[in-house]
This record gives sequence, C-alpha cells and structure tokens, in this order.
Amino acid sequence: MTDVNKTDGELAVDDNRLIAERREKLHQLREQGQAYPNDWRTDQTARSLHRRFEDAERWDQAALEGLGETFRLAGRIMSRRIMGKAAFVHIQDGSGERIQIYLRRDDLPEGVYQSFKSWDIGDLIGVAGQAMRTRTGELSVHASELRLLVKSLRPLPEKWHGLTDQETRYRQRYVDLIVNPEVRQTFVRRFEVIRAIRQFMDAQGFLEVETPMMHHIPGGATARPFVTHHNALDLDLYLRVAPELHLKRLVVGGLEQVYEINRNFRNEGVSTRHNPEFTMLEFYWAHADYHDLIRLTEQMLQSVVAILPGIEGGKVEYQGQVLDFSGHFRQLSVTEAVLKHFPELEAKDVRDVERLREVCRAKDIHVESSWGWGRLLMELFEARVEDTLIQPTFVTGYPVEVSPLSRRNDEDPELADRFELFIAGREIANGFSELNDPEDQAERFRAQVEARDAGDAEAMHFDHDYIRALEYGMPPAAGEGVGIDRLVMLLTDSPSIRDVLLFPYLRPESAPGS
Repeated sequence: MTDVNKTDGELAVDDNRLIAERREKLHQLREQGQAYPNDWRTDQTARSLHRRFEDAERWDQAALEGLGETFRLAGRIMSRRIMGKAAFVHIQDGSGERIQIYLRRDDLPEGVYQSFKSWDIGDLIGVAGQAMRTRTGELSVHASELRLLVKSLRPLPEKWHGLTDQETRYRQRYVDLIVNPEVRQTFVRRFEVIRAIRQFMDAQGFLEVETPMMHHIPGGATARPFVTHHNALDLDLYLRVAPELHLKRLVVGGLEQVYEINRNFRNEGVSTRHNPEFTMLEFYWAHADYHDLIRLTEQMLQSVVAILPGIEGGKVEYQGQVLDFSGHFRQLSVTEAVLKHFPELEAKDVRDVERLREVCRAKDIHVESSWGWGRLLMELFEARVEDTLIQPTFVTGYPVEVSPLSRRNDEDPELADRFELFIAGREIANGFSELNDPEDQAERFRAQVEARDAGDAEAMHFDHDYIRALEYGMPPAAGEGVGIDRLVMLLTDSPSIRDVLLFPYLRPESAPGS
C-alpha cells in the first residue's frame, strides 16, 4: 500500500519502480509466448451472477453446489488476499460490479496458482468455475480455470485515497472509471437520459436525422466558430456552431418533424457550464409555435425524469436544492423579471435606450454604443436575474434584437415569439416560432453582418442559400435546442460540465521529460 506520508516525488519514484517490475514480468510472459492472448470468451458478468443468485436463502451453498454449472468471466483484479495454498480475489468487470473469486491451488491446473501469486492489482484475468458461498454468505466463483489476459504495467491509485485530483481524473478518465464507481454511474445515467429523449421524440413522430459537421458558413447561433481547412479544395470550413439552418432546410423539403442529437463547437471560454464542444438536442416542428414547444418540453423532461431510477415524484436534488419537475413549469417575461430585480426601473423605461444604458453603467455592466434597448435589457437580465431562476422556469418575451432567427410577435413586432428554459440558474433550452419570411430574414442577416463588421465576432454571416431555401417556402414552424450536458448535470447532481463529459477539454500535458 502507498505510504500516505510520502511526498509526490517519493510516490513518483515508487510508481516508476513498480512499473519497471511489471515490465519485467511482461518481458517474461513474452518469452513464454503468453502475452496478450485473445481467445478467452465469457458467458457471464459479475452483475448477472449477483442478480441471478441474489436470493441467498434460495441459493445457499447446497443449492449452488447442486447446480453444477460452470461460469466464465473476465475482469480486473481489484484486491486479493493470499493464504498459502488458497486465495480470495475480487475482480471488477464491464458490468461495473465486483465479484469474489476463490482460488485453491489443488483445484487449478499445475503451476497456475504459483503463477497467479506473481500477478498484480490491475491485471485483467479470465476465470471459469462454479458459484459458491463463503462462510459469511458472500457469493463467489470457485475457480477451476484461471488465465492472465492483460498485464497491467501501471499501478492503480492507492486503495484508500483513490484518484482524487480533479484535473487528473478528467485527464485520465479511464482510471477514474476504474476506481471511482460513482463516476461510472454518472455516465450510465447520461446515456440513459439520451436514450429516454430519443424514445420520447420518436414516440411524438419526429424523425432523427444527420446534418453536416463542417459548414461553409457558420450559422444557427450567435457564437464564434472554430476554423479548419480542407486541403484538397483549398477551402476554409467552420465546425458547426449549431445544426439549425440545415435542419430547417429539411423542413422546407417536407421533413416536417426532425431532430438531431448533435455535437456543436463554439470557440468560447471554458467554465463549469461551458465546454468548446458540447451535445444538444435540436428539433423542428412544422405547423407548431413556441407555445407548443413549451408544452412539449415540459412533457419531455417530465417523461425523462419519470423513468430514471432513484427519482420519485418528479423531484430532483441538485447541489442541496430540490428541483420540482412535476406540474406545469413557471412562466414569466424578460420585462417582468428585469422590473422585479431592478426596482429603479419602471415599465416606461424598458425601451428607453439612454435610461437602460444609465442603469447598466451604474451596475458596472459593460455596454456598447451600438446596442439597442433589446441588447441592454438582456444584459440586465443576465447580470441579475438568471441566477435566481432555480425551479424550472420558461422565460418569454425576448427582444428581436437578440433573436435573429425568431418570428416576430404579431402584437408587438419588437419582441420575438421565443422562450428560454432556466433551471438551477442556468439556461437549459432555447426555443421559438421560426422566422419563415425570407425578406425579414435577409434583413436580419444584413443587420448581423453590420454588427460583425463593427467588431462583433459572434455575429452571424449572411447565408444566401438559406434565404433561397426560405424563398421556396418553409411551413409555419417552431424549433428548439436543449443542452444535453447541462441537463445531465442536473440529473446527476454534478457541479461542473466536466463531470458529465467523458473527455472534457483540457490544455495538453507537458510531454514526459520536457
């Protein structure tokens, strides 16, 4: 066991010594022609055996002996206890569970037990044998066959302290998954959530589609793109910031209910809520509006929460707060929220550019001279309101100025038919009635180009082909994006987006010896 009183440098020396010893063992295996075999087959997992024989009264030692069935497993040695001519080993396999293996020298082929005694924690082994129970009632496999499948050259983290350094856990996720069972459960839940979303969308009649990851023009969101280069065509391309404009082209083409669970790439900062590449559900629905989206989103999240194990009554605990997904979610407008949190403002001030700029400056909120009342209002909202929206809340009434792809409200053309869903103080979803007027869309693209020329690196380009598609006629429609990573954070009680990404972005390590 690692000495917890040693310095990092001393621990590194110990690890290097252990690695050298293990490499020597691998060298001996190579000489014997026994390194890295690939002929071991399994028919059980630790989980399947535990589930089959979980009734200890029914499956006592006598019943297991009478069964006479041999099981074949493979897993990683996580602990072992050698007692002369017998040993107990715990292995962990792909099911994520552990099972005890009982080894007795005289029950194994000649020389196997002696070889086993030189194996190490972390080695991958194959085991065949019959089920048994120990005196303490623990389900075990009494081995009649034992094989070393993979020699582990690096020691696993020390038993009692495990892999605890956060950056190392993110960087070496493969080790994190081995030694921290709760991490495995987080990612199992992540993919349960994605599967549940797919099942819901399919049941609603949506068709899952695929759209390009590389675009000639970045579009579908106001975000700074990543640039790449196609050598054969000598052409710069952009990793997609959103699939929106391609999905809406499909709606034009007659695929009137489509969705994609997609990877997006945005050249932005890294934080507990942001990663340069992330996963979203994005979908479009002909002959629907943003009110329909609100109802569908509510139903989808309630459906997902209802089928996840361990959640009861639609209530999810997140970072010490109980989030209630049952019943209808709260709704309020951007204007209502800002007036509530800025008592110095009155309703008449909401579209007064100078008054809003004055309040922003008083609150040390950065403003640009080109911003209209809509952008200024949103700066106030983001500065003071977002963090207070803990329970699921649909925020509506967004200014058109910050909604370049949304349909204008019929009663108030300065507002968009748009909502954002906030939970635990963060945006989870963004949806709106689609702008299908090609002339209005072209004008908004021109405004985005002007903003870009004025220095806004996140403003959109003018997409002529998308305008051409709209000119063929897109049905009245609504569309939405849901942040999968942030949703999974909520449903796994994870404080950082890095906790729900198998391989989050990190700066490259220095090369060994550099």
